[in-house]
Amino acid sequence: MSKDNKQENWIFEISPYRSNFKLNIKEIYQYRDLLSLFIRRDIVSIYKQTILGPLWYFISPLLASITQYIVFGQIAELPSDGTHYFIFVLCGNVLWSYFQTSLNATANTFQANQGIFGKVYFPRAIVPLSITASNLFQFGIKMLLMLVFILFMGLIKNINIWALTLPFLILIMALISMGLGMIISSMTTKYKDFTQLMSFAVGLAMYITPVIYPTSLFIQKLGPNKQWMIYANPLTSIFDVFRYGFLGAGSINFHGLLYSVVFAITVYITGLFVFNRVEKSFMDTI
Repeated sequence: MSKDNKQENWIFEISPYRSNFKLNIKEIYQYRDLLSLFIRRDIVSIYKQTILGPLWYFISPLLASITQYIVFGQIAELPSDGTHYFIFVLCGNVLWSYFQTSLNATANTFQANQGIFGKVYFPRAIVPLSITASNLFQFGIKMLLMLVFILFMGLIKNINIWALTLPFLILIMALISMGLGMIISSMTTKYKDFTQLMSFAVGLAMYITPVIYPTSLFIQKLGPNKQWMIYANPLTSIFDVFRYGFLGAGSINFHGLLYSVVFAITVYITGLFVFNRVEKSFMDTI
């Protein structure tokens, strides 16, 4: 056999072009050990060298819910769809904290990892994936806290079959946080102002999401004809289903839920496109 006809098996192939829409699952699987390492790093590093350590996973949503219960439940007397206001806002804070933490960390991907990105190659999409995966650990602990209070307050009977949609709801939120985070992270490579703008926007977003108030209050104030304004927020339906499943409070808008799914897929694909496009040259601009 001539040398020209001899086949060679290559481990890696360097190609000049890669689609901006491509999420190379096979390559990510090959780097699964690195993905696991990033997940462990994110979990351990958050409260490392703190006095209370992992207890902050419980303390943070608890203090936030107590404060909101006093200010918005007792003083402002906001409604809570017939359930106790404390468990109502605790439920909202548990879900919101997962989205907020995932979005903030993903939006800082290029800035926080520019050192390692400039030294060694690995699929950059591993970082957003590791962030959303590691935050599941925090979410699980906070969910446990919420379930303890549901049991303690005698609301366990309100948990219904819609609670089984929790993995689906988390997947939607993960896609939205990754998609938006990758878009913002890509923008911050050229425009540092987006870092400050994002902090303000995320803080404001909590007040246009039914975290401390029920969706029914918004509809009551504006009227049924304008309810599209609250459901334009793709997180609204997710919070409604979550609360309905675990507290039996409120109702489910199926059109809003479908919109949330479509929005999540669209924003993730858009974020992946922008992320893949920027990662090729971000070291020249960051």
